[in-house]
Amino acid sequence: MSLGNSESHAAMGGCGTWAWRELLVLLGSVWLGVGSSQPTPLGPTHTPGPQLKFRLAGYPRKHNEGRVEVFYNDEWGTICDDDFTLGNAHVLCRHLGFVAATGWAHSAKYGKGVGRIWLDNVNCAGGEKSIGDCKHRGWGNSDCSHEEDAGVICKDERIPGFKDSNVIETEQSHVEEVRLRPVVSGARRQLPVTEGIVEVRYKDSWAQICDEGWDSRNSRVICGMMGFPAEKKVNRNFYKQLKRAARTKGWSPRPGSRLASKPQPKQKHREDVGPKKRLFTERQQLNYRLHSVSCTGTEVHLSMCTFEFYRGNASAACRAGMPAVVSCLPGPLFAAGNAHKKKQRQQQQGQPRIRLKGGARVGEGRVEVLKSSEWGTICDDRWNLLSASVVCRELGFGSAKEALTGARMGQGTGPIHLNEVQCQGTEKSLWSCPFRNITQEDCKHTEDAAVRCNIPYMGYENLIRLSGGRSRFEGRVEVAVGAGDRDQPRWGLVCGEGWGTLEAMVACRQLGLGFANHGLQETWYWDASNVTEMVMSGVKCTGHEMSLSHCQHHGASLSCRNTGTRFAAGIICSETASDLLLHAPLVQETAYIEDRPLHMLYCAAEENCLSSSARLANWPYGHRRLLRFSSQIHNHGRADFRPKAGRHSWVWHECHRHYHSMDIFTHYDILTPNGTKVAEGHKASFCLEDTECEEDVAKRYECANFGEQGITVGCWDLYRHDIDCQWIDITDVKPGNYILQVVINPNFEVAESDFTNNAMKCNCKYDGHRIWVHSCHIGDALSEEANKRFEQYPGQLNNQIS
Repeated sequence: MSLGNSESHAAMGGCGTWAWRELLVLLGSVWLGVGSSQPTPLGPTHTPGPQLKFRLAGYPRKHNEGRVEVFYNDEWGTICDDDFTLGNAHVLCRHLGFVAATGWAHSAKYGKGVGRIWLDNVNCAGGEKSIGDCKHRGWGNSDCSHEEDAGVICKDERIPGFKDSNVIETEQSHVEEVRLRPVVSGARRQLPVTEGIVEVRYKDSWAQICDEGWDSRNSRVICGMMGFPAEKKVNRNFYKQLKRAARTKGWSPRPGSRLASKPQPKQKHREDVGPKKRLFTERQQLNYRLHSVSCTGTEVHLSMCTFEFYRGNASAACRAGMPAVVSCLPGPLFAAGNAHKKKQRQQQQGQPRIRLKGGARVGEGRVEVLKSSEWGTICDDRWNLLSASVVCRELGFGSAKEALTGARMGQGTGPIHLNEVQCQGTEKSLWSCPFRNITQEDCKHTEDAAVRCNIPYMGYENLIRLSGGRSRFEGRVEVAVGAGDRDQPRWGLVCGEGWGTLEAMVACRQLGLGFANHGLQETWYWDASNVTEMVMSGVKCTGHEMSLSHCQHHGASLSCRNTGTRFAAGIICSETASDLLLHAPLVQETAYIEDRPLHMLYCAAEENCLSSSARLANWPYGHRRLLRFSSQIHNHGRADFRPKAGRHSWVWHECHRHYHSMDIFTHYDILTPNGTKVAEGHKASFCLEDTECEEDVAKRYECANFGEQGITVGCWDLYRHDIDCQWIDITDVKPGNYILQVVINPNFEVAESDFTNNAMKCNCKYDGHRIWVHSCHIGDALSEEANKRFEQYPGQLNNQIS
C-alpha cells in the first residue's frame, strides 16, 4: 500500500517515531502470520493475538457474573477497576460468550485475584471486538492492588456455539465429528447405537477408518466418546461381507438377500453371532479417510490419538483391512434389557462410593465420594480430563467431555475428602488413583471439582418441543406420540392438572435447557400454536427421569378435567438454580423445651402452628409443651431462592402483622424409629431474607417495608428459636426415642438443583421432662449403612453423648 506524499508526510511528521514503530509491528505481525484474518487497527494498543483467553472467577457468583480474569503471556491475571465502564463490561462479556453486559462490579466484589494485574484504566466504547482494541495503560502496567479487581455481570444469554473457557476440555484438532453407523438389520430403530462402523466427518459426508492394526484400546476411546464405559469384542468375519459387497460397484446386500442371510462359519465368540443378525448396508462405495490409528485407551477423543490420513485418491486404500467396527457395552442407565441391568447390579456389590450432584443434565455434576460412611467432595487441584474420565466410566457413562473446576456445579457440604487426584486413565475406580488427603488449609468448597460426561444419544429431545414462549427457555409443552420408524410424529399437549416443578424439571432436562424455574398449569398467554389436542395426562415424575415418557402417566386412556388449550402444561427453564440446605449443628445446639401459656398462643393457633388437640384445650388456661430450635437455611446453589408467588399475591396476616410469601416453607416432624409421625409443625415463609452472608457477599433481600423476599447465593436466612411457630407442639408425645426431621421446601414449590439434601434428621430422646437432640445431619450426607444404624438407634441410657 502506498501513500500520497502529503498524506505520508502528515502521517510520519505528525506522529514521528510512534508511527514507524507501529508500522514495524504491523508488518512484523503479517510476516509472522499471527493475529486474525481481520486487519489489525492502528492505535496505541492492539490485540496481542490468539493467546488471549478470558474466564469468570471468584465466589459467590452465578454462572454469568464474576471477577474477570485474562490469560496473557502464558499467565492468568486480573483487570483493575479504575475508570471502568459498562462499555468495558460489554466487550468482556462477549469475550466470555454472553451477548452483552447488564452491569459491572468494583473493589473485588467477587474476591481478590492472584498473580498479575494485566490491564488498568481500560476505556472501551463498547463495540470493540477485543479488549486489546480499547485504550489502556499497556499490558502489565498498573498501579492497582487486587482489592481493585473488576467484575462483570453479563446478560444471561449465550452467543450461539460459544465454548466456555473456564473448563478443562479437549483440543479436537483435526478430527472433530465421529459417529457409529449401525449396519445390522433392525439396529437402526434402536437407540442407543452400541455397534457399528466408525465414521469421521470429511467435508460434507462421512468417511471410514481402515482397521489395519486396530485394537481394543482404539475401541475403548470410540466407546467413551459415544457415551459408553467399555468396549466388547466384535466378530470381524461377520462384517467382512461389507467389504466384499462394497467392492462389487456399490452393490449392497439387503435384509433377506442370500448374501445377507448366508450362514457364517462358527466363531469362538458365539455371543456376537445371532441367528437373526443380518447385514444391512447402504448402496455406497467405502471412502477411507484414516489409517494406522493408535490410541493408548486413555484419550477422551479420537483426535488425541496418533493416526495418518489417506492422501489423494483413496479408492485403493485399506486392501488388507476393512472398515473399523466397534461394539460398546452400555452403562446401567442405557442398557436395553433387564438381564443386563441385573448383571450390572451384581457387579456393583454394595452401595457405590461415588456420585454426581447438582447437575441439570444426566452425566454431569459435582463429584462426591463416600469415605468413612460420610459423603464429601474433591478439591480441584490438578483436576483433569483423565481423572474426570475415570469418574465418568465408573458411573456407567463414557469418557469426560469436560473437567470443571471452581465449584461450577455448586458447592458441596461436609468434608472435602480428596485433593490432587492424579489418575492415569486406566483405573476402574477413582479410589485406585493416587491422591493426597486433605488438610484444612488446602481447599474450600469454592474449589469443588465437577464433570460433564459423554452420554449415549437417545433422541429424547426430538420427542418434545416448546411453543409460544418469549425465549427458547419457556413455552407450552408439546410432545410427540406415535412416532414409528416411518410415521410422522403426531404432536399434542400435556394436561396441566397436577403438573408441577418435578415434571417441569424432567421436561427441561429432556429439552437440554437446564433446570426448571416454574411448572405452569395454565398457558393461555402462550396460545401461538395450531396444536390443540391433549395427548398426555396424569404425568407424575420423581424429577430424575430423562424423558416425560419415563414418568407415570395415564397412557392411552386420557383423564383431564379441562381439555382446553389454556389448561395445557408449560415450563420456564433456567441454566442455574438455587440449592437450600439446613445448617444441622445449629438445630442440635439450640433445641430445648418450653411450656408456653395458652393465652400467649392465639396468633400461633390462628396460623395452625399447634397440634389438633389444642382446639379442645380450655383456652386461655393451661399451656402447650413446645420443642423449640433455631434453623439456619443456606443457599449453596447458583441462583437466588425466590418465593414462587410475586408480591401481588402475598397474604397479609393481621395477627402477626406480616406477609406470607409461601404458605408452607418448612415441615417439622417428630417420628418414631419406624417412621410413624407423632407430632408435626410447619413454618410459613413470613420473611425470606438475607440474615447474614459470607464475606464479600452483599445482601439483596430484606422483608422490612414490604421489601423483596429471597435468599441470595452465599447467604442464609435465620429463623430464631424464640419466634412464633419455630417449634413442634409435643404436648401429646409420650416419653421415648424419636427422630426429629426438618424438611425445607417440602412441596417442591420452588425449583432447586438438588432436592435430595432438603431433609435434616436428628436422634432425640424425650423422658417426659427433658429432651436430648444429637447426631443431626443432612438426609443424604451419610452412607446407606450409617443411615440404617441411625434409624435403628436404641436410645440413650444417660446424658453422655459419645
